[in-house]
Amino acid sequence: MSALASALAYKRLLDDNATLRMLRADHVAVSAALLSAHLGSPGIRLTSEDLYEVIDADLEELRPHFELPKTAKAYCDDWRNASFLIRRPATEARGETYELSSDALSAIRVLDQLETPRSTVTESRLVSLAAGLRQLAVDTDPDATRRLEALHQERERIDAEIARIRDGEFAVLDERRALERVTDILLQAQDLPADFARVRARFEQLNHELRVSIVNTDDTQSTVLDDVFRGVDLIESSNEGRTFTAFSALIRDPERSAAFDTDVAAVLDRDFADRLAPEARRALRTLVRELKAGSREVHGVLTEFARGLRRYVHSQEFQRDRALRGVLQEALAAAVAASKRIRPYADTGIEVELSAMRLFSVGEMIADDPSEFDTGARLADDEPGIIDFEKLAAIARESEIDFAELIRNVNELVAGSAPMTVSEILAFRPATQGLASIIGLLSLATRHGQVRRGETERLTWQGADGIRRHADVDTHIFTERIEG
Repeated sequence: MSALASALAYKRLLDDNATLRMLRADHVAVSAALLSAHLGSPGIRLTSEDLYEVIDADLEELRPHFELPKTAKAYCDDWRNASFLIRRPATEARGETYELSSDALSAIRVLDQLETPRSTVTESRLVSLAAGLRQLAVDTDPDATRRLEALHQERERIDAEIARIRDGEFAVLDERRALERVTDILLQAQDLPADFARVRARFEQLNHELRVSIVNTDDTQSTVLDDVFRGVDLIESSNEGRTFTAFSALIRDPERSAAFDTDVAAVLDRDFADRLAPEARRALRTLVRELKAGSREVHGVLTEFARGLRRYVHSQEFQRDRALRGVLQEALAAAVAASKRIRPYADTGIEVELSAMRLFSVGEMIADDPSEFDTGARLADDEPGIIDFEKLAAIARESEIDFAELIRNVNELVAGSAPMTVSEILAFRPATQGLASIIGLLSLATRHGQVRRGETERLTWQGADGIRRHADVDTHIFTERIEG
């Protein structure tokens, strides 16, 4: 590639790539610090209100050192427009959530590496590279003889290693090399949040491309429509979908996951692990959990897009979008002809108030329907009347247990005789509130009487529908009056 072609390609990359755009942005130090502090953890997302609140608090501390004239909401809007933040509707409550884009995660990762340089030419990385290259050469070899020879060599090496260990001739990895390998593992783990975000963004892009293909292609030429109607999951069957599905299957496998946890626990119990920073130990301890959480989240997005695409096709919604596309094309064609007689900026005498919301497609606009806000006929003022306290008392008895009546009944019966059970109380004072009276008596006996476990009594009452009902419960006894 010539210098000119490379320069033009790099220029386009500088203009289009959000990672480089963030690194070249004004106040990149403040932006990276705020976003990393509140959204830099794997899989974290905050509601817009929570993010505005914590960033506003941080801005108060930063303003003596930096010129920061805007509010947290304004900065978040700028970051979202620059593709540093991704805004999504909240699933568990009303509102929206913010999360870091894959490009922003990559930019913060670059800054962290520049702030704390780490040696990348290490023995562990070379060993890992050589082992991966060797395995790739064996797995892709079509010659069965060479593959068998490689397996025999590996078996001989393992047998020799087993013999040396049995003879006590083995060396434990020294502390320097062990720390080097752990650091290399953690460096790879730090890329996982950006990788998961990148995969999710790719699935979103693929979902958009498939929908565009359905809308822009006729039924007779649309293979996408045929595949969807035949039940083919186009997103999961894509190259990215197959790669992620294989990864997800590995991390969700119980045997592999348990072995992973065991290995992590064993590494943390070694003496050299005491020299790791608390953040490194925490990252290693939560590595499996973060892998599962990220995989689960991306798998949920994959499933959601697949279902949405099938619903989009089977509900015939794409026909409406095709009709809208046709109308827009007709309007554009008419506008081209009209532009020869009237300029686009000519005064038409009509004023339209623009929306404060940024719209990227005319399909996002919904026509106003006044009937949706029609509340019906105007409510008439009711004539004031006289309060019937008996009706109010009846309504209260329907919604609450009348403990005053129950306490009065218990006190009247217990005062002049020996202790009485709930069933004996009901024999003299029936349950006027049905099941509510039964529950009230049992509650009072539990707090002010005795409960004989293993000894049962039958309680009988009549419901509001006139049907008599029975229940066998532990014996509850009132031994004395209920005070208060």
